[in-house]
Parts: sequence; structure tokens; C-alpha cells
Amino acid sequence: MKTLIASLLLTGLFSFAQAADIGVVGLFPGKAVIVVDGNPPKIYAVGSSITDGVKLVAVDNVSATIETKGKREMLEMGQRTHRSGPSGNTSITLHADTLGHFKVQGQINGGSSVEMLVDTGASLIFMPASDAKRLGIDYKRGRIGHANTANGVITMYVIRLDSVKIGDIELNQVDAAIQEEGLPFTLLGMSFLNRMEMRRDGEQMVLTKRF
Repeated sequence: MKTLIASLLLTGLFSFAQAADIGVVGLFPGKAVIVVDGNPPKIYAVGSSITDGVKLVAVDNVSATIETKGKREMLEMGQRTHRSGPSGNTSITLHADTLGHFKVQGQINGGSSVEMLVDTGASLIFMPASDAKRLGIDYKRGRIGHANTANGVITMYVIRLDSVKIGDIELNQVDAAIQEEGLPFTLLGMSFLNRMEMRRDGEQMVLTKRF
């Protein structure tokens, strides 16, 4: 188990969480290794209570399923869910551009406006260094990582953003990666979208905050 956790730390799949975060860092038959609120990993058996109102209900070889007040959510290895309390039905409707892309103006860390492209293929929010510098983000203090792209291997800095806001939806403590080259604009990836309910109807996409 120590080897597994060390590997996750190196690859960026595991990181310490803020209050009310639940993350899956290991999977075994009928059991899952789970981190709650940044505490040391603990093994939970299917059917056991993880925290108040949250129960582990299923495990397979790629994911664990938790249940909160009758609502189930599947978490893959390394994925976290942030439970900061009721969020209501806060939504935003996006409209596709002429190329079929969904773009939105948002705010990061309460700074000036940033144009973001919705990208479900991006595991994190990916931001060009130019945007990070404009927002005053000291990204070089982040964890250094590498990614394979069409232009070869690039260096990136993995950080955690204090807040990301689009429309009336605002999330706190969102993982992101800063690239110094090869990225013309910010990608709104799954570290944000995982906490949304996404519904597409033709040229419209509705994002609704789940938690």
C-alpha cells in the first residue's frame, strides 16, 4: 500500500485536500483506500460509513461508489469529491461557437476575466503561463510535471487554485496545471467539470453545480 500511495503522490493523482474532500487512492476486492479531509489514507469495506452521511456502497477494479443521502457518485482512482454543503441549482448555459466549441468567460482566484474552453478530455484546468502571470499566480512554486503533446514532451506546474468562477457558479480548491508553451488559452478541464452536472441540447450546454 505504501508503494501505491507514493506512486500516486508522484503522478499528481493524490494531493492533500481541504475540509470535506473525499478521495480514492487505492482499490481492493470489496474495499477501498480513501482519504478524508486530508487525513492519512484509511481502508473502508463496502457498507461502511466514511464520514457523517457518506457511505461506501460498491467497489470494482477501477472505481469506488459512495452514497450521500441516497445519491450515488462513482469516483475513479485518484478522483476526489468536494462536499462543502448544499449548492442549490446554480447553473450556467453555454452556447457553441461556429466551430462547435463551448467557451466561457470566468474568474480565477478572484482576478480579472479569463476566457476558458470547456474540454472534457483535459484531466485538470490547463492554463498558459501568460494567463497565470496576468493573474499574479506564482505557479513555479507548484509541483513540476510533464505531459506528452503533439509537439513533444512539455513541462507543466501543478497547483491548486483558490477559486474558479463561471457565471454564478464558484468552486474552491480546484487543481490546475500551468504550461509555459503550446497552449493559447485556458482549458476548463475535469477538475472543475467533475463537480458539475453536464447536459447538452444541440448547440447549448448547461452546467449545474452538484456540490
